[in-house]
Amino acid sequence: MALLDIFKKKKKVPEKKEFEKKLEKKTKEKIAPAVKPRRARKPAAVPKLKKISDVAYRVLRGPHITEKATDLTDKNQYVFEVFPKAGKAEVKRAVEDLYGANVVSVRIINVPSKKRRLGRIEGERKGYKKAIVKIVEGQKIEVLPR
Repeated sequence: MALLDIFKKKKKVPEKKEFEKKLEKKTKEKIAPAVKPRRARKPAAVPKLKKISDVAYRVLRGPHITEKATDLTDKNQYVFEVFPKAGKAEVKRAVEDLYGANVVSVRIINVPSKKRRLGRIEGERKGYKKAIVKIVEGQKIEVLPR
């Protein structure tokens, strides 16, 4: 019977009259009256923290803690793992920003990857770059906070 519906005339939907349109506008205005914007509040005083440049986090990976590295702390030298593209000047600036110590010298060592084997499977242990940072005598860096 759906085929015969094609030939039937469609009923026209009557358009809304003007007075109905005006009535809708008035009800919308009553529902949502004009809202006054609030004044922007000033944020409460936040204590200023020491701003650490993002250079420090793009250069230093973390402290390199070994027996040899802990022995070097007696000589005011600290060892850090750094990202592969980091240079001496960047490492110096990062340590001064992060720890607030005056750096005397920086030495960088590129530790190569080493081959390792597990049965027949060969692989490599990752290589990394480390920096030995010497600071002014009398200053100390707390590498691992308590």
